[in-house]
Amino acid sequence: MRALRTVCALAAGVFLLSAVGVFPQEPQPEPPPFDPLRAEKNVEVGRFYLKKGNYHAAIARFQEALLYKPNYALPHKLLGEAYEKIRQPEEALRHYERYLEILPAAEDAAKIRKRIARLKRELEQQRRPARRDG
Repeated sequence: MRALRTVCALAAGVFLLSAVGVFPQEPQPEPPPFDPLRAEKNVEVGRFYLKKGNYHAAIARFQEALLYKPNYALPHKLLGEAYEKIRQPEEALRHYERYLEILPAAEDAAKIRKRIARLKRELEQQRRPARRDG
């Protein structure tokens, strides 16, 4: 019983010390520097993967493009397309909406709004319980 109390006291002490920052924590990695050319290159490679049907590789490249140019609209639209292909409608919807936030007057805005509406309908239908006839 005494050993259990000692272990509990030690564990509580370690927890408290870690909460106040006595133990060094790993530094947060710095975001990559703004690099539009690198972002463009990632989009170019991502489009290649998207056309070849390698959707996960495309997603990785589009996400990397956003690291180098965070408010770049095009990768969001392309992420929406890729996520639709792998049947992740929530992610597709999120990226299409972000695309229009960044570029509300995009040439293809009407088409993207239709995709958003369709995805919302599909998600709503998935969330509804199945009706039983009879």
